[in-house]
Amino acid sequence: MTTVTRYVKPAKATSAFNEGVLKLTKLGVSFLGSRVLTIRGRKSGEPRSVPVNLLELDGERYLVAPRGVTQWVRNLRVAGEGQLSVGRRTETFTYTELTDDEKPEILRAYLKRWKFEVGVFFDGVDAKASDEKLLEIAPGYPIFKLT
Repeated sequence: MTTVTRYVKPAKATSAFNEGVLKLTKLGVSFLGSRVLTIRGRKSGEPRSVPVNLLELDGERYLVAPRGVTQWVRNLRVAGEGQLSVGRRTETFTYTELTDDEKPEILRAYLKRWKFEVGVFFDGVDAKASDEKLLEIAPGYPIFKLT
């Protein structure tokens, strides 16, 4: 696990887009694998919900934080578990946070699938980047393997 605290604040357009995806996903319409991630707030104890892209790769499932150490990342690290929902279907999960050395393959797959949506948070790095480049940026992108 890394101690890098990279964080990219969402622009107003990003927040509006996320709000739309959140509402659709709550209604049961998954936008390219979107889920509603709900985690207990680390300070308030209240449930907090955000839309996320659930990456499925080689039979495993991952959550990638393209904007870095966001509030949902901080809350998940403290809570130790979360819930993923689409419509009325909800599942509780725990996770293992990946080390930087484990991230390149996951980052590549994530960018291949969602670069059009999240590419702005990767400073020109895309799915064709070398393993070395992906290792270089890995500390700024928390990744959680769901268990």
